[in-house]
Amino acid sequence: MAKRPVIGIPCTHSQDEWGTTAYGNSHTYLKAVEAAGGVPVLLPLSESKEVLEVLYGTIDGLLLAGGVDITPQSYGHAPHPHLGTTSPLQDSTEMYLTQKAVADGKPVLGICRGHQMLNVALGGTLYQDIPSELPAALDHQFSAHAKDGSVLAHDIQISEESWLAEVLEQTVIKTNSMHHQAVRDVAPGLRVVGSSSDGVVEVIESTNEHFAVGIQSHPEELWNTTETRWTKLFNAYIQEVAKR
Repeated sequence: MAKRPVIGIPCTHSQDEWGTTAYGNSHTYLKAVEAAGGVPVLLPLSESKEVLEVLYGTIDGLLLAGGVDITPQSYGHAPHPHLGTTSPLQDSTEMYLTQKAVADGKPVLGICRGHQMLNVALGGTLYQDIPSELPAALDHQFSAHAKDGSVLAHDIQISEESWLAEVLEQTVIKTNSMHHQAVRDVAPGLRVVGSSSDGVVEVIESTNEHFAVGIQSHPEELWNTTETRWTKLFNAYIQEVAKR
C-alpha cells in the first residue's frame, strides 16, 4: 500500500464547557482529506518557533482552514469598524507555517480564512468587511445566513489557464459563501484565477513551481453533498502532495 501523505491542519480555538481554551477544527476538513487519500493531522497553535518547527517537520502538505478574521496589523492596515473576532496566535502560527511551506515547496491549500492567510502571509492585503467596503458586491454570507454550509450561493468563474480549471475540467462551478473578508491586493507570487460575478477574488494560485492554491469558499462542505465536483479538488491536492 502506498504511503498516505500527512496533511497538517492548524487548529482554531474556542472555550470548552469548563471555560478552558480548546484547540480543534471542523471534522469536514478531516473527512475531505481522508476520503482523498491523505492523513489529516491537527496542528496546535503555539508561540514557540521550536515547537512549530517540529510540527512542520511531521507534515507533507499544509491545509489552512476557515475561522475568524485575520488581524489587519498583519498586513499593515488599521482595524475597520466592522472587523470581527481575531486570533493573533492563530495568525502567527499560520503565518510561520505558510511562509515556510511555500519557501520549501510543500503544497499549500487555503480554504476561506486559509485562502486569505495565504495571501497575507506572502505580502497581500484584505478587504476587512465586504458589505461596507464593496457595497455593490453579492451577499458573500449567503450560506452562513442560511446556517447551512451545503447551500449554494453563486458561481465561480475560473480562468482556463489555471490548475483548478484543469482539475475540475470546467471553468464555472457553483459554490457556497460564508465570509465577510476578501483578498484585496494580491501578494507577489500569486495570481487571481477565479472570481464571482461581482469581481470578488475566489481563487488564487502560485505563479511558480511551488504549489499553493487558495479557495475563498468552503468546498469541504460540498464535495459529498450539493456539489460533488469539488471532490476533484481534494483528490488532486492529495495527489500533488504525494508526488512532491
